[in-house]
Amino acid sequence: MNELTATLASVTIVSLISFVGIIFIGLKEKLLRRILTALVSFASGTLLGGAFLHLLPEAETKVGAEITFYYVIIGIVSFFAMEKFLYWRHCHEKECPVHMFVYLNLIGDGVHNFIDGMIIAATFMLSFDLGVTTTLAMIFHEIPQEIGDFGVLIYGGLSKRKALTYNFISAITAILGAMATYFLTYLQSIETLLVPFAAGGFIYIATTDLMPELHKKSHTGESLIQFLTILLGIGLMAYLKIALGG
Repeated sequence: MNELTATLASVTIVSLISFVGIIFIGLKEKLLRRILTALVSFASGTLLGGAFLHLLPEAETKVGAEITFYYVIIGIVSFFAMEKFLYWRHCHEKECPVHMFVYLNLIGDGVHNFIDGMIIAATFMLSFDLGVTTTLAMIFHEIPQEIGDFGVLIYGGLSKRKALTYNFISAITAILGAMATYFLTYLQSIETLLVPFAAGGFIYIATTDLMPELHKKSHTGESLIQFLTILLGIGLMAYLKIALGG
C-alpha cells in the first residue's frame, strides 16, 4: 500500500467516527433530552482537555510558548468576532431554532479535523508505521469528542439526522487537510499556526458557550452530573495523553 492510499484510508476512517452519535438515534426524544446535559458537559471537558493537554503542548514544542499563546489569543478573539458579526440576528433562548454555538463548534471542529488530516498525511510521508500509529491515536482521540459534539449539536437545536450530517461534513475536512499536505508540502508549516488557533477556539466554545448553557440547569442533582461529566471528559483526554505516550 503506497503512502497516498494509506493516508486516504486513514483519514476516511477517522472521518467516519463522526457517525458515532448514531447510537443515540433510536432513543426517544424525552430520554435523549435527559442525557443532553451530560453530553454537553462531557463535550466541555473534552474540548478543554483536548486544548490544554493535546493541542497546546504540541504547539509549544514546535514554536515555543510565547508564539503559541499569541495564536491562542488570536483564536479566542476570532471566535468571539465570528459569534458577534457572523450571526446576523439576535437570538433569544425560546425563539432561536439553532443556537450560534452550534456553528462555532462545527467551525472549530472543522479546523481541528483539518489539522488531524495534515498530521496523518505528514506522518505517513515519514513512515508507514508512524502513520498507522498516528491514525490509531486520532481514532482514540476523536471518539469521546465526537460523542460530545453530537450532544452539543442536538442541544443547540439541530435534529438528530442533521446533527449527524453536519458533524460528518465537519469531519471530512480531515481529508482536505491530508490532501493539501500531501500535494502541497509547504503547507505543513501552517499546522504550527492552526494548532494553537484551534485550541483557542475550543477554549472559547467550552467556557463562553457550553458552560453558560449548563448554568441554566441549577438543580443539585443535575449540577453534580455536570461537574462529574466535565471531569470525566477532561480525565479521559488526560488518560489518552498518557496512554498514547504524550
